[in-house]
Amino acid sequence: MTDMKSRNTWKFVHAEDKDADWQPGLREIFDYRDLGIKDGTNGDYVAHIIKANGKKQSDEVQEWHLHECTFQFVLVLNGWATFEYEGEGVRTIRKGDAINQRPLIAHREIQCSPDFEVLEIVAPANFTTRVVEAPEGHADAAE
Repeated sequence: MTDMKSRNTWKFVHAEDKDADWQPGLREIFDYRDLGIKDGTNGDYVAHIIKANGKKQSDEVQEWHLHECTFQFVLVLNGWATFEYEGEGVRTIRKGDAINQRPLIAHREIQCSPDFEVLEIVAPANFTTRVVEAPEGHADAAE
């Protein structure tokens, strides 16, 4: 958790859409637009827009995995995706839906629409992702 003293060193950030720079990122089926929050908060948070790029490659996100972070917020800007969450079951998130994904919750993506796009905010900015075993009692229908 950041304290008030560290927040006093944060910088004002204005990420303009006209300057958007879409890059490959954690997942090959998505493009990522960094919003400058990592630099603006000295690495306390990262914020990016993630959107489907049309690639149909199976990658590790469809395996059970978790993110080693203290905060993860997702707001669906467009489209939909179906995930399975440890202890929460299968959930479909749609445009306008928001998720507060608790720290270290195992999850996997089952599928997403071709126009899927989200805003994601994570702390800390340098979080890691690792593949894990399927939790006990996960939904067989999602296999």
